[in-house]
Amino acid sequence: MLKHRGFPGRLPGTDFQFVIRRAVHGRGVTRIIVRERYRDRANPDKRADAGFLAALWDHFGEEPFERGNLDAGRLSWLFGREVVPAEDPFDPESYEALLKIDLRCARASFPDVFAAGRARIEDAGEDDQ
Repeated sequence: MLKHRGFPGRLPGTDFQFVIRRAVHGRGVTRIIVRERYRDRANPDKRADAGFLAALWDHFGEEPFERGNLDAGRLSWLFGREVVPAEDPFDPESYEALLKIDLRCARASFPDVFAAGRARIEDAGEDDQ
């Protein structure tokens, strides 16, 4: 499993996890699924989605990236919309699966992530400390 060095481990000032520490052995790899985001989701959940997408954008930009140690649960909140498979066939249970940001969808869903002058994810949340 590829470990994305320099990728934030969690949303600053929260317990919202962005990466896993080690590969799961024996039980199988956690499957990436499409999770429905309802309008009444809590604000902290919405901030975690935006923070995770910002971290993906800051770290990978428009380039395809390997799933590696990115948290499957957090990816699932964006999967099928802002984050899409970058290969066909796509294996949702592989640490080597390639993904990419669907820039058009991501800009529409999270315009603040792509705003000029936005602070990087590592700088966000310093006021929360």
